[in-house]
Amino acid sequence: MALSKLERRQRIKHRIRKIISGTATKPRLSVFRSNKEIYAQLVDDVNGVTIAAVSSRDIKASTKQEAAAAVGKAIAEKGASAGVETVAFDRNGYLYHGRVKTLADAAREAGLKF
Repeated sequence: MALSKLERRQRIKHRIRKIISGTATKPRLSVFRSNKEIYAQLVDDVNGVTIAAVSSRDIKASTKQEAAAAVGKAIAEKGASAGVETVAFDRNGYLYHGRVKTLADAAREAGLKF
């Protein structure tokens, strides 16, 4: 029997998280995408601390793509103010496509390296 979308994403997510882990100097940029919003946070997995977090709920944008770009830019600015230059990108089981890719590209343009 085929896996549901959620079960498939959970398997991919666990496979990615076995490899990717965040530290204080190189935190993990975790992306969560819902149907309406998109969220990003910088996580230090060693200490179990979220360094910075941004969501599209705080940002006014006309389209979901614009909201994702604004979140990417905002998380890069918050990361820079916290002293973060490089991150490990965690797409959280989502395909690197659409809003997830837009967020990543905007974060790169704003100065994050990954």
